[in-house]
Amino acid sequence: MILDGALALAIPTTYGQSLTVEPNNQNYLVWKSLDDQGKVWFEAELTVGDALTVKTTNDQAIAERLLQILTAAKNQNTEFLTEDMGITISTKNDFPKNWGLGTSSTLINNVAQWASIDAYTLLKATFGGSGYDIACAKHNAPLTYQLEAQDRTIIERTFNPEFHNHLYFVFLNKKQNSRDGIAAYENQKNNISKAISEITNITNAMLSCTTLETFQFLMDSHETIIANIIKLQPVKERLFKDFNGSIKSLGAWGGDFVLVASKAQPESYFKHKGYHTIIPYTEMVL
Repeated sequence: MILDGALALAIPTTYGQSLTVEPNNQNYLVWKSLDDQGKVWFEAELTVGDALTVKTTNDQAIAERLLQILTAAKNQNTEFLTEDMGITISTKNDFPKNWGLGTSSTLINNVAQWASIDAYTLLKATFGGSGYDIACAKHNAPLTYQLEAQDRTIIERTFNPEFHNHLYFVFLNKKQNSRDGIAAYENQKNNISKAISEITNITNAMLSCTTLETFQFLMDSHETIIANIIKLQPVKERLFKDFNGSIKSLGAWGGDFVLVASKAQPESYFKHKGYHTIIPYTEMVL
């Protein structure tokens, strides 16, 4: 809905991803991606200069995606990676890489900083999407994000509801591909102008909400609107029908995290269902 002009509330997380650039004594680029345990899960060697190519890698598909990102960055800044040079790049997540907390967008933002280019332009040339998660990578506070024509409006907001101790994030045990979610939305959307207005109103109402009950009503309303557009069953109906509280999908429906609002502590309920990653709002939010 953000892609079509709806106002979004976006909140940076305490978890993140770093990118470190160091010289080496070789004449090519060495790339290493480390997980939250410090173990290398992806590595590649790339030639640099007029054309970037993959020399060696442990995952060709990821290497090709990396090559696409670096080539797109090079197209925006012709002085980026122009000569044979030895550099080692290390990226590190401080959360499990299957969580889906914007690893792609954070990588895009980090590469853009390294290449001295615009991160939103690089996102458009690679993964696509609305760019709200790029905004989160650039800010350390809650924000509202809105696209109108070719302009984006980003405003830092105060969002620390009195009922935050009743909010949780639960991981659904699988990572969802945002590109697939966007494609599904684009295929299904039709006559959505009224829905865009309703979503914007919900966002504004959430910002000023003072009670848990009202916030839950807004969460449920949001789920109903999106479900009607993309013709998918809300996650609560599909997986947690007997849960006494509200559950809202985040990002592409079907995976990643959900936002849970509940008067009672919900940890035992979700663990009984097989979902063991339950993070309180105050631990997740920056």
